[in-house]
Amino acid sequence: GKTTLAGLLAKHYDWEVLYEAVDGNPYLADFYGDMERWAFNLQMFFLKSRFSQVLEIQETNKKYIQDRTIYEDAYIFAKNLNDSKLMSDVDYQTYKEFFDMMMSLVQPPDLMIYLKADLSKLTNQIKQRGRDYENNISPEYLASLNNYYENFIAEFTDAKIITVNINDFDIMKPADFEQITKMIDRALLYG
Repeated sequence: GKTTLAGLLAKHYDWEVLYEAVDGNPYLADFYGDMERWAFNLQMFFLKSRFSQVLEIQETNKKYIQDRTIYEDAYIFAKNLNDSKLMSDVDYQTYKEFFDMMMSLVQPPDLMIYLKADLSKLTNQIKQRGRDYENNISPEYLASLNNYYENFIAEFTDAKIITVNINDFDIMKPADFEQITKMIDRALLYG
């Protein structure tokens, strides 16, 4: 849903869209085959990619939307991998120190949109994407990510946040999409 929504919002608001580096990612398929072996490599790749996007955003006057933020990498994905013992403490510490250095150069976004979904919705969306390497994602891993998202959203104070429960929305329906844009308009206009 996040990639589709980002594209729809970019078109609606005439924003540039920056997508997560999934296609052409040299670590993603290997990661899902052996998470412990490839966790650090994958997270460093995503961190580099996301930081490049942040620099691009900050170097222009254009309006952008990203389908995933640099914050999620560190506070959700890498932390989950470390807490699950899929990324060693040494690797996580190295990753976190590198992330913390980068953050001194990062300006927070104007708004974050949290797409909240239950486990069955996430599982269905992953199946619909049809990426072979995602077939073995465990429900426990997805549930853990959902918990990390909930904690992150509850504690994040650097930007305005709106929550869209996509269990109740079909972003392809014009009326549902309009409700989302109204939420965004209110958040950007009135804070």
